[in-house]
Amino acid sequence: MTEPDFDALFAAAAAVRARAHAPYSGFAVGAALVDDAGGVHAGCNVENAAYPVGTCAEAGAIAAMIADGGRQIQAILVLADSPAPVTPCGACRQRIREFARPDTPIVSAGPDGVRARYTLEQLLPASFGPEHFVHGA
Repeated sequence: MTEPDFDALFAAAAAVRARAHAPYSGFAVGAALVDDAGGVHAGCNVENAAYPVGTCAEAGAIAAMIADGGRQIQAILVLADSPAPVTPCGACRQRIREFARPDTPIVSAGPDGVRARYTLEQLLPASFGPEHFVHGA
């Protein structure tokens, strides 16, 4: 696999982050991923007054990928303005796991650029995934 274009992912995440709906927390997040066909898909967080009903930026990017026909995440970048690098929440780590390999890069960025780089395996070790199911048994 060639190195993903993190500049393109950063630009896509920044553009969609500007449209996040975060009136309660004030914490806007944008995420962008590249799929196996090279398509870039982005999502932003969408809060709701009933907090559990909100949607994370990573979930939005994954939904956009699936809606466009993508099935494999090659890399994902999460952009938020925080003193420390922001990584996907636990639920989003599992969402990413559904469509990514253990060595898939997950990049944390702030407004000024990339802050940290991880792999899915580092953020979600010994995870449960699709290969654990036995079909046709």
